[in-house]
Amino acid sequence: MTTTPNAPLTQDDFLAFHQDLEGQPAADVISRAVMNNGVNAASQDPQAQTRLNRTFSVEVPTGAVTNQKQSGRCWEFSLLNTLRHQFATTHKVKDFELSQNYLFFWDKVERANMFYQHIIETADRPADDREVTFYLKMAGGDGGQWAMAAALVQKYGVVPSYAMPETYNTEHTSAFATTLALKMRRDAVVLRDMVAQQATGADLAAERHAMVSEVYRMAAYSFGEPPTSFDLEYTDDDKKTHREPGLTPQNFFKDQFDVDLDDYVVVTNSPDKPLNKLYRLASQENIVGGKQIQFLNVDMEVLKKTAIQQLQDGETIWFGNDVLQQMSREQGFLDANLYRKAELFGIDLTLSKAKRFEYHEAEVTHAMTLTGVNLVDGQPNRWKVENSWGEKNGEKGYFVMTDDWMDQFVYEVVVHKKYLTDAQQAILKDKPIELAPWDALE
Repeated sequence: MTTTPNAPLTQDDFLAFHQDLEGQPAADVISRAVMNNGVNAASQDPQAQTRLNRTFSVEVPTGAVTNQKQSGRCWEFSLLNTLRHQFATTHKVKDFELSQNYLFFWDKVERANMFYQHIIETADRPADDREVTFYLKMAGGDGGQWAMAAALVQKYGVVPSYAMPETYNTEHTSAFATTLALKMRRDAVVLRDMVAQQATGADLAAERHAMVSEVYRMAAYSFGEPPTSFDLEYTDDDKKTHREPGLTPQNFFKDQFDVDLDDYVVVTNSPDKPLNKLYRLASQENIVGGKQIQFLNVDMEVLKKTAIQQLQDGETIWFGNDVLQQMSREQGFLDANLYRKAELFGIDLTLSKAKRFEYHEAEVTHAMTLTGVNLVDGQPNRWKVENSWGEKNGEKGYFVMTDDWMDQFVYEVVVHKKYLTDAQQAILKDKPIELAPWDALE
């Protein structure tokens, strides 16, 4: 193995660095621009507004955006957005909203139960084992995957937003999250000690039950207790009032939404892994015995083709992305060349998508909803995006995304499997390849 000798920095090095800086063209001008305006403003491409014209040849009618506020619930918001868009079409009611709080409550309880299972199963390993560390680090968190939201809907159904409205703690989740994380880690100590002392399975089950009950109590105090039934009431776009009393959340979803979530698949482009394979991320599944987190890894052109087909058929799309890359929140711009930072600093910032995954530069940080696309000679050049950050960002909450941003920073879309080829659908029947808990798709 070749090693590099120790190379402490010296005054000669600093002099060389200074001389290199002095030799850069327009160094003083660039320095003033960056210091006075910040990196993003100094490097923003003024032509971006031309590329990001908000005209779309394919556009699904939608209404006002939702607002997750200070929480990490985008994955729930995006799924509920796709469901409420369908409800709006079939029931002719604009801006109908489903309760994000309802799913959030059940996720906290179910995810705690799953956490305790992971802790018991790995109790024979040291606390600094990489997988144990992963579970401990994730305790109390808000983030999630499409399949996690789908699993919650399949088990618990959905309710209108008025049946379980937002509370301060759902819109500002940090205090609850840190408290829950502390409790779960303390519980991990108890469970691991019980296993080390060879506690019986019955004793472990009883302790775990008591711990989940305490999480339920915490969630009920903070979010309210979920309704077991409600009256469906709304006024449609023709000003006709509707009322159906005594619905359960499960029956509401079954009877009012013409969708089978098992017919949908997460189509992924993660080029650090072999394509045309099925993968599973069991470490993040939130319901014991519930829907698995699976990904069909395909070429980016396949991902975009299926998304376009679903939009053309009038259905919006959940998609996972790295929204922190090349984004203007205020303008609602997503453009791979929005900030020309490499040119600004005179450095090379090139990394392929595969290398970004491999070297932990790529990360699924957000979920949003595709509601439109602009096609030129059959090819996309920009996409319409519904975000969940309220109406003060972008154009009344909607963003516009260039196709090259999609190529670089979109990692997964959720589409109906009917848009896949027979060969691709056959892959869905394969035993999935297990991903490590810390995979970049987590």
